Amino acid sequence: MRNRYVDLLRFLAIIRVVVYHTTGWAFLTIAFPAMSVMFALAGSLMAASLDRSGVGAVGRRLRRLLPSLWLLAAFFVPAMLLTGLPVNWRLLLWVAPIADPPSNGWGALALSAIWYLRDYLWFVLVSPLALWLFRRFPLPTLAAPYVLLVVVEFGFPSAPNVLRDFGLYFGAWLIGFAHHDGMLRRLSRRVLIPVAGTLAALGAAWIFTHPGPRGFDLNDIRLGNGLWSAGFTLLLLGLAPAGAAWVDRNEIFSRAVTVLNRRALTVYLWHMPIVIGLTALMVRAGWSLTDTTGVTVRLIVVTTLVALATALFGWMEDLAARRRTALLPGGEAGSAQPSPARPVIPTQRNGRGSGDRSGPARPPGSGDRIGAVNRAGGE
Repeated sequence: MRNRYVDLLRFLAIIRVVVYHTTGWAFLTIAFPAMSVMFALAGSLMAASLDRSGVGAVGRRLRRLLPSLWLLAAFFVPAMLLTGLPVNWRLLLWVAPIADPPSNGWGALALSAIWYLRDYLWFVLVSPLALWLFRRFPLPTLAAPYVLLVVVEFGFPSAPNVLRDFGLYFGAWLIGFAHHDGMLRRLSRRVLIPVAGTLAALGAAWIFTHPGPRGFDLNDIRLGNGLWSAGFTLLLLGLAPAGAAWVDRNEIFSRAVTVLNRRALTVYLWHMPIVIGLTALMVRAGWSLTDTTGVTVRLIVVTTLVALATALFGWMEDLAARRRTALLPGGEAGSAQPSPARPVIPTQRNGRGSGDRSGPARPPGSGDRIGAVNRAGGE
């Protein structure tokens, strides 16, 4: 049975990401830190998969993750090769992006969302060990990414992107472990709310005293991002309702939530090329990117083209999940069911009983690798 509250959060997160990249509205990163929420939900689902399938869950997750990337690469890698991308061994990173795949100047912008798959891949690979450690030493394990974030920010600013993102986002993944194991639900609100509030307050203080080049855009303020997002995610999952049956009371809304969940990866991968391409065309045509008309046009056109891309390429997510392909998923009976009353909790644990990086779109410019965009920060 699907957890519709989790589906609703993912639905909101992916919409927020697309709107942010289309408009560049920095306040959205504070109002809803979508990437941390998405990683937390993914961590919760990964813990559930490990409980069901053991280490084999790693292969299953990668099988569902990578084919959509390969489909994207089938279009864009040849185009980049024809426009100056050199041929070398690093092209293999488009098969398994354990580091930033190579790109040329325009590709670095259009494909900058690949950082999410890079981090997701690493988080999946380390999850069996991380879950084992988390269930034996929960607080030290949960604190470790945030300690790493502080160390990287103050003592090792030139750290590799993957290491930097472990500090920023793996804590959210571990909060997902705590959600799956029922730890957040069992935690008293007298503890949960002050802890989450303190983290959020510290994050807010850092954000407002250390603005980045885009003002209060969290993608430029990593420490503030990590702390604010941790508090936000703890509250979002710790105060989660037992169910969200109301999501399915309206048939149209229920279907929209289901479709976007089944096509979340396709939307995420394809929206950035669309946003970047449209932005470049509007700049050439002399359109304003910031006035009401320009923003409205961008939102309408991006939404339309993303829907078209999702219809054209979303079937790959069905094949990767080994389910029947559908142009508009969610029509089968029972596809949207109420969430269980309680999270899945493992019955035994070591003898104890018991579950936005590219930033707003800019026209193609300098830079020759996706990594250059990642270092600049953004979702």
